Amino acid sequence: METAAERTHFGERTVRLDEKQGLVDAVFHSVADRYDLMNDLMSFGLHRLWKDAFVSRLRPPRGLPFRHLDVAGGTGDVAFRIARAGGAATEITVVDINPDMLRVGAERARKRREGERVRFVEGNAEALPLPDAAFDGYTIAFGIRNVPRIERALAEAHRVLKRGGRFLCLEFSRVDVPVFDRAYAAYSDAAIPAIGKAVANDGPAYRYLVESIRKFPPPERFAEMIAAAGFARVDFTQLTGGVVAIHSGWKL
Repeated sequence: METAAERTHFGERTVRLDEKQGLVDAVFHSVADRYDLMNDLMSFGLHRLWKDAFVSRLRPPRGLPFRHLDVAGGTGDVAFRIARAGGAATEITVVDINPDMLRVGAERARKRREGERVRFVEGNAEALPLPDAAFDGYTIAFGIRNVPRIERALAEAHRVLKRGGRFLCLEFSRVDVPVFDRAYAAYSDAAIPAIGKAVANDGPAYRYLVESIRKFPPPERFAEMIAAAGFARVDFTQLTGGVVAIHSGWKL
């Protein structure tokens, strides 16, 4: 008999754990080519400010060797920011499970002539194809809520970081400002799937993204999960009234 532990959510649907990754892959296959454009439209460009704030928390040491891992960042949007912030001695590996997202990122890297410093690897956040203690920093932006087994992804983040390495996660959070919370919910339900249908020709994919945000643990609970994976000095900062949060932890 199938147990509750073998099931998870895919948006509002309950699915088997071994089903979720394929369903998520199908969503991002559909939206890969217009993913960053859709982020601009859905967030009114705020995702750029959120990512800038995210990378400023990482603070890669400019001019000094720094090996960084960006997970679920296939289009390179965060990786290119880190490369710019860190300078020539910063090397970034982008891991994404979706080859279509990686294709978009690799093409952008070629156009930017960043191919030597930013490399793209197909891999699963729950089982990274990378050695232990290999990286100074780990980031994941708007990706961990799509991972079927979040605890495994956090354990893998801890494994691949060097002692003293930093874990950072940018993810949607819980709006806790009266009136704004209701307006945000109404916008998410009505406008985001409509924009997805008009621009990416895929309303259901963006309906899933809205639902996945609501299913993600509240920031306090997610911070507890990060600490349970072995990270120290865990904290989080909410931005834009709680629309997103930056979570941080250190491997000490």
